[in-house]
Order: sequence, then structure tokens, then C-alpha cells
Amino acid sequence: MTLNSLPEFVTAIERMGELVRITRPVKTHLEIAEIADRTMKMPNGGPALLFERPILPDGSESSVPVAINLYGSRKRMCLALGVDTLDAVGDRIAEMVQLKVPEGLMGKLSMLPKLAEMAKYPPRTRSGKAACQEVVHRGDDIDLDRLPFLQTWPDDGGRYLTLPMVITKDPSTGNRNVGMYRVQVQGKRDLAMHWQRHKSGAAHWREMAERGETMPVVIALGGDPASVYSGSAPLPPAIDEFLFAGFLRREPVELTKALTCDLDVPADAEIVIEGYIDPSEALVMEGPFGDHTGFYSLADLYPRMHVTAVTTKKKPLYAATLVGRPPMEDYWLGHATERIFLPLLKLTLPEIVDYHMPAAGIFHNLVFASIDKQYPGQAYKVMHAMWGTGLMSLSKVLVIVDKDVNVQDPDEVWWVALNNIDPKRDVEFARGPVDVLDHASQHFSFGSKMGIDATRKWPEEGFTREWPEKIVMDAETKASVDAMWAGLGIK
Repeated sequence: MTLNSLPEFVTAIERMGELVRITRPVKTHLEIAEIADRTMKMPNGGPALLFERPILPDGSESSVPVAINLYGSRKRMCLALGVDTLDAVGDRIAEMVQLKVPEGLMGKLSMLPKLAEMAKYPPRTRSGKAACQEVVHRGDDIDLDRLPFLQTWPDDGGRYLTLPMVITKDPSTGNRNVGMYRVQVQGKRDLAMHWQRHKSGAAHWREMAERGETMPVVIALGGDPASVYSGSAPLPPAIDEFLFAGFLRREPVELTKALTCDLDVPADAEIVIEGYIDPSEALVMEGPFGDHTGFYSLADLYPRMHVTAVTTKKKPLYAATLVGRPPMEDYWLGHATERIFLPLLKLTLPEIVDYHMPAAGIFHNLVFASIDKQYPGQAYKVMHAMWGTGLMSLSKVLVIVDKDVNVQDPDEVWWVALNNIDPKRDVEFARGPVDVLDHASQHFSFGSKMGIDATRKWPEEGFTREWPEKIVMDAETKASVDAMWAGLGIK
């Protein structure tokens, strides 16, 4: 079943028994975040939450409910993408990237359905009035203080939009970008746009600033769950996130024209904030912000967005998320990315069997990778290749293990790695870009990385001692105990 809107997603979650409705009044200032944090740290991510009576900072009750932790479990992440397992999306991608033109006319004809699948999901613009524009606020009628944006941690600089689709356009190519960036409310009609320097939105802003041109920006809140996820996906700049969302949904995303700027927005978004950034204006102080590292990211200067229109459905629903000390909801968004993009990583690194970014590593701090080792030094080749691949370049620590190690089990990886390494021999340091949120790096966004070769060492790598085998029970004994296990009374 294709989910076309946020309410449809919430209804589907409730039907599967993973939604809790909070009917009592709860403050948008810290209280919703504290409840969500406790929930997200429950086994398997806890349930999704729907706060039906959010209380605004001035003490009034908002008519807009707040949904949070919608993506916060494996089951709900699969629901959002319309699959039974997250690897199913990766399998579809793998099938496409491995297509080879077969011999003969009939063989070529057999490819057509797969080729057609890649081409039939471009976003389409809907004519007529869209649901996201049922209510329109312009000029002095705009008041962002009436929307239930959250302050999530005590020392945050203010209230934030935390699950947005920020839509911009490359001024040179016209290519659209949809990114998920935090956005701070700075007034009734002003926002601060936190664009990290490695992101496409920031690149668009820098280019328009060099040209001295005003930059249109649209922020869409809510929409179909695949589109919201796609805003967080590390896609190449030339790939439209709404095209990717259409591929995930197996159905095109419907867009509509924004009212005050030349950008398209999801027609079924709940809330749309339109505006512009003037590069001639001084930057504004944004932050601090309790971030996904589990620490506050410090206040810094970022562009101001002037709001020209706010459009909504007649009865909108606001979706938020919370970041902080892991595990949190964003782990499941990142885990989906990990599974979906494995086939693309294998295109350039075919020796990779699997990889995993454990929750404690907050995506960029720790990556495990298992490889089918075929020659001496291959672990180091993989390390440097991963550090040269997209946002994997920000990885602080890479641990490379052999193909028989289950990298989805951190305890197994560390058990093998700590047994297999000689620290002086098997640890390599390199320098390069690091995440701008890395407060420990020697310089802002530039620092060191560590690679650990935890593979079995070969004689060609200078290892002359005998390498022991893992302890494993023989198959006959395991089968014998399997047969008697139910009757042993061990529970």
C-alpha cells in the first residue's frame, strides 16, 4: 500500500499497534522532547507518539497535533518505504546497477520492464489547488509562533524545525535539492537556516551569494513518508530526491507550485513555509542546539530566511523528531540509508560484503565493514577508498574485518577485532574532512581519522606466527543437542 501523506502514515502505524496517542496537554517547551527521549530508548525504539494537545510557550493550546518517533523502529521504517525488509530496496538497486545487455532480440526485450521501472517515477506537478494550500497566510498574517515547533533541550537557542524537507535549486543546473537540515525559529517571520558546508543546500547558497542573487527557499513539513526520508538520504547532487522517493514508493510524488517563489513543493505536505535568503544581509546567530552527537553544537553564524508565505491544510499535523544521546529515532533513518546504499558502495568496492554504522557511533564516528579479502593489504585499500566516497569521507573510525564476521552485531565485531589486532601494526591514521559537529577535531571540519585492520593476517603481510582458528562446536553435536533442547527445561 502506497502512503501518500503524513496522516495516512500515522493511521497505518496505529493499525499495526505502534502508536500511542497522548491526550493530556503537554508543553512544546522540553516536555514533549523528554517524553520522546524516554520512549526512543525503549527496546526496539519504542512506539510512535501523537500529542493531541500541545501547549505553546505562551500557555495556549495549539490546534495542530505533534507526531514524533514515526520512523523510530525497523518495522515503521519498512512501513514508510513500503517493504518487508530494508534490504529489499537495496536489492532493487543492485538489480538495476548490475543490468547487462543480453544477446539476441528476445533477451533485449526482456530488459524493457526493468528499464521502464527506472524511468516511470519522475515527480509530476498537480494542477489546481493542492491540499497543502487550503489555508494561506501572507504578510502580517504570518506568525510562526502559532505553530507547535519544539524546544528539545534546555540550552537550545530556541525552537526548531527538526524533520523538514528544505527545497532549493542549483542556480547553474536548475537541479532541485531536498535536504533535511535543522531550522531555528527566530521570530514570527524569520528563520535561521543551518546549512553545513558539506551539504548541497549550502553549495547553492554560496553560489547565489557570489552572484549577489536572492535565493528562494521552501520548507515542506509532512508529506508522504518516503519523500521525508529521501531528504535525509546521501544522494548525488544530480539525483532529485523526489525522483528517488518515487522509486521507493513505486509511484510518482505529486508536487504543486509554491505561491511566492519558483519552486515546487509536495502537494500533500501538511505545512509549507515559503521564503528567501538575501546574501547581502549579515548572517544571524543560530544555536546552540542539542545535536545527534549527544552534545550541544555551538552557536554560529548562518543565513536568515525571510518568510513570505505559510500555507497549510485545513487541519494540519506537525511531524518532528528529536536528536541527542543515542539511540534515537534518527538511528533508524540512518540504518535505512545503510541498507539501501550498500549496492552502490559495492559498485566501487566489490570486495565489501556488508557494513554497519552502530548507534553509538552516531553515523560518522564509527563504521564496521566486512570484506572478502583476496590479497595482502586489501583492508587498507578499502579504508582509503571509503574515506574517498561521498559522506563516508567524514567517518572518524573504520574497522575492517573478514567476511565471516557479522558486522550487524557490534559485540561480535569488537570481539574479533580486539583479538585480531596488534595496535602498532594494524592501526593507521589519516587526515581529511570531518563532520562539522565533531567538537573534538583539532580544527573545525578538518581532522584525523583512524583505520583498524582487524582481518586475519597473511604471511605476505609479515605475519610469521601460526594464526589460530575460532572455537566452533561440531555440527553433529549441535544437531544432537538441538534434538534434546526442548526437553531440557532450560528457559
